[in-house]
Amino acid sequence: MSTSVWLALFLLGCYHGINPGMGWLFAVALGFQDRKTSAVLLAILPLALGHLVSVALIVLIAVMAVAAFAHAIVHDIAAAILLLFGTYRLIRARHPRWVGMRVGFWGLAFWGFLMSTAHGVGLMLLPFITASHAAMAGAMTMSHVPASDSYASGWLMVAVHTFGYLVAMTAVALFVYAKLGVAFLRLAWLNVDLFWALALIVTGIVALLT
Repeated sequence: MSTSVWLALFLLGCYHGINPGMGWLFAVALGFQDRKTSAVLLAILPLALGHLVSVALIVLIAVMAVAAFAHAIVHDIAAAILLLFGTYRLIRARHPRWVGMRVGFWGLAFWGFLMSTAHGVGLMLLPFITASHAAMAGAMTMSHVPASDSYASGWLMVAVHTFGYLVAMTAVALFVYAKLGVAFLRLAWLNVDLFWALALIVTGIVALLT
């Protein structure tokens, strides 16, 4: 795939990372509770792990699908899923509620997994998966791409996307904690969910038309 595709995957991860609902707001709040920068960083790691697992599961299913079915069928289904889920997110943009702030490593990882799944983060990678499979099939002049190649490409996409998410979330969390202070938490819930829902819908429409 071209450099622009990998850059798009990285920037998509960055977009998720700047969303307060995807974890950094949680990490900052824990940092203020403990009054330690290290608490912010320690919270980010399990949140990123949960994000990684959520995205990886979706990509795994997508890779299995493109290996078993015709590219056109998987492509259209992926586009329809994006469109439907984006519409759902637009109508019912609710976030899971946590019972308290004192949670351990696995509790934070579960939160990261839950939020990434609820936002349909992995779904946005579906067009990349189908496009990558089609490109490899065309390069090999064959309809069947070896499973190992599809999995390797899929896992690399997950890694690049998650790296972007981790970089952006860490940068935002540390900046808010060190520069803006606790008063910012009253204003921090930026409405990026609306843009995310619209992005899912637009991507689904574009995928259906291409």
